[in-house]
Amino acid sequence: MNLHQFRFVQEAARRNLNLTEAAKALHTSQPGVSKAIIELEEELGIDIFMRHGKRLKRITEPGQHVLESIAIILREVGNLKRIGEQYSAQDSGTLSIATTHTQARYVLPMPVARLREQYPKVNISLHQGAPDQVARMVIEETAEIGIATESLANYPELVTLPCYEWQHVLVLPASHPLAKKERLTLEDIAAQPLITYHPSFTGRTRIDTAFAQRHLQPSVVLEAIDSDVIKTYVRLGLGVGIVAEMAVAGDKDPDLVARPLGQLLGQNVARIALKRGAYLRDFVYHFASLLSDRLDKNLILKAMSGHVADYEL
Repeated sequence: MNLHQFRFVQEAARRNLNLTEAAKALHTSQPGVSKAIIELEEELGIDIFMRHGKRLKRITEPGQHVLESIAIILREVGNLKRIGEQYSAQDSGTLSIATTHTQARYVLPMPVARLREQYPKVNISLHQGAPDQVARMVIEETAEIGIATESLANYPELVTLPCYEWQHVLVLPASHPLAKKERLTLEDIAAQPLITYHPSFTGRTRIDTAFAQRHLQPSVVLEAIDSDVIKTYVRLGLGVGIVAEMAVAGDKDPDLVARPLGQLLGQNVARIALKRGAYLRDFVYHFASLLSDRLDKNLILKAMSGHVADYEL
């Protein structure tokens, strides 16, 4: 048996038993993947997959155990590579970060710049996607660290820790009647055409929940994943916008009024995610500490060893 066989089996399971897609992901041929899996099954003396003709139909019970062992083996192979990189080049390498557009655009620039100042030989690879995609990228080791607000805590393969709190804000032109209203209510906002995030992004779940609890159904006229897009359509008069406070910090939008909504929608928590059992290089720990001074190396080590599940902000 060999690592190629292990990777082929794992990728077949990841690709919903579609060997063609598995082969594409691994840059090899479909017959080669199929042959390698059969050879591993013959060596082990079990069927990892049930078949219908040449098509894989489901994972067998012993196959589930094989996949669990393969995940451990490949994780440790990845750890060995990182240990080698750590000790052969203490201050160089690539830090791969999976995150959402909002985090990449508004939160990460300063921490990334500071990391580059302190580790000039470390390159940064940013991978952007929806929160579920961020989680999958960390699990599949496309990225070493993930940062998002939604979804990350839902994956047992990940160790997640809260990073910082933030709230939504209402953005609207200075001439809008709500801009001058002293005390906003959800009823005020629900009466307006609303522009906000796509349901899987940037705390949208919290927005929907707050309205639902008041039995309100706002008219969402446009959804986007990009805060700048939301603000653009607010300027065009399509409606009022709800965005993350990071998107309007400072003097980014002098033509718009931003009204905090924490008292109406509650607080959101951005989290970091690390693959459980992964070996982390020193600059990964340092980058986490740049995101939040709460995230020191000792805390992360405890969390990765299972001694800390969470902590209070």
